[in-house]
Amino acid sequence: MSVDPATRFPGESDEYRLARNRLLAAEIELRRAIERVAAQRRALPPGGAIPHDYVFDETADGGGQVRFSELFAPGKDTLVIYSFMFPRWSGDTRPGPAEGQTARLPLAETPCPSCTSILDSLDGAARHLVRPLNFVVVAKSDPARIGNFARERGWRNLRLLSSRNNNYNLDYNAESPDGEQSPVLNVFTRDGDGFRHRWATELMFAPRDEGEEPRHVDSIWPIWNVLDMTPGGRGSDPDFPAMQYA
Repeated sequence: MSVDPATRFPGESDEYRLARNRLLAAEIELRRAIERVAAQRRALPPGGAIPHDYVFDETADGGGQVRFSELFAPGKDTLVIYSFMFPRWSGDTRPGPAEGQTARLPLAETPCPSCTSILDSLDGAARHLVRPLNFVVVAKSDPARIGNFARERGWRNLRLLSSRNNNYNLDYNAESPDGEQSPVLNVFTRDGDGFRHRWATELMFAPRDEGEEPRHVDSIWPIWNVLDMTPGGRGSDPDFPAMQYA
């Protein structure tokens, strides 16, 4: 595709504009590809019916329990659940929180720094997301631990639930048989036939090239999208993202 928009910026060379126009053509095709994939996703037939009306523990002050079916508010028939790795993957050696009650936990029992960075962003987006749909975050940890960590991070808009007493994580591929947690996002719908699974971030489990990350939740992870726009890209720091920075 040949692209030559009228847009120009101060001091740019002809070499820059030629290369930028080639890139712009690729970006246009990417935009189209993103919509084609989104259309395929929207057109998926209903998935399987949920096997149980899972009971989750609330983590906010007051506690209590809530059933899966009760997560659907009146007039909103879509539910998005992000599975938060709390506890983290056993091989993750990045430092845990430096202060607060969560800092007193053994490292293996602390939250995943990557999931934490995602939720730092989704906490701001949650107030918008809950307008058209239902959105919750589920973790396998103790409800009090989850609630404490949410307060330590300053999260105010996320609804966090504990799945410690049910098999939701295991049933929906957010937990391995040996108990390792996975950062999976699942979408469910409610209709006249009940509650059904519609989609999950299965790209996490798909084959990938050597050295390539799964990128299954990149579309909801702002830090990588911003870094991809820069000359340095994503970098190679194995400890990024982190719980805190000096």
